[in-house]
Amino acid sequence: MLDDVQVVAFDIFGTVVDWRTGITEQVGAVFADRGVALDPAGFADSWRDRYLPAMARVDRGEREWATLDALHRESLDELLAERGIAEAVGEADRARLVRAWHRLPAWPDSADLLARLRTRYVVVALSNGGFRLLTDLLKAAELTVDAITSAELARSYKPSPAAYLTTARLLDVEPHRLLLVAAHRWDVDGARAAGLRTAFLERPGEKGPHREADRAADVTCDIAATSAAELATRLGC
Repeated sequence: MLDDVQVVAFDIFGTVVDWRTGITEQVGAVFADRGVALDPAGFADSWRDRYLPAMARVDRGEREWATLDALHRESLDELLAERGIAEAVGEADRARLVRAWHRLPAWPDSADLLARLRTRYVVVALSNGGFRLLTDLLKAAELTVDAITSAELARSYKPSPAAYLTTARLLDVEPHRLLLVAAHRWDVDGARAAGLRTAFLERPGEKGPHREADRAADVTCDIAATSAAELATRLGC
C-alpha cells in the first residue's frame, strides 16, 4: 500500500526527542539556581500547553510570523508573570530556557530508527521548530537525517497544509509520496488532510506519568506502530 512512498518526514518534539524530560531538567536547574520553589515538571507542562495556541494565532493571521523561539519566549514571559516569579528569573535565565528547546535528549530508539529508514527512504525532519533550533537539536542529540524542512521555510505552522506541502514541494515529490511520522493525532490529521501518507508512532511517556499520550487506537492513519522497531519493519527496513 505504501510502495509509492519516497520520503519519510518525522515530527521531532515528542516523536524523535523527549521534550518533557529535557525541558523539566533544564527548568529545574534554573529554578534551583534562583531559589524558585515550583515544580519544574508542572512548569514544563504548562509551557508546552501554550505551544499549539501560540502557533494557531500565527496561522490565523492574528499576529505576524514569528519563529518558535520567539513564541516560546512570549509564552515563557507570560507564564513567569502568572506564577509570580518574573523578578526571580531574569533575562539571562529566560534566554537559557528558550535555548533549552535546542538541547533535548533523543528517545533511546530514535537514532536506530532513522538509520534503518535511511537505507530505503529519504528521511527528513518536518517540525515546527525553527531552522536553527532543529540544526542545534539534531546535532546535540546526534541524530542524522537527510534534510531539515522547518515550518520556518513555509512561514506556516503545522497542522496548516502549507507546512506539509512546502516539504513536498522542496523535495520534489507529490504529497502522496511523502509519509509523515508523528506521535500526535493533531499532526497526523493535518498531514492526512494535506494529502500526505501518515504513520502514527506511540510514545507513551511523551506527556509524563500523569497525562495520557495519544494512542494508536484513536488515530486514523496508514500505519500505526507501538514501537520504533515495529514501524521500521512495517516500512520494510
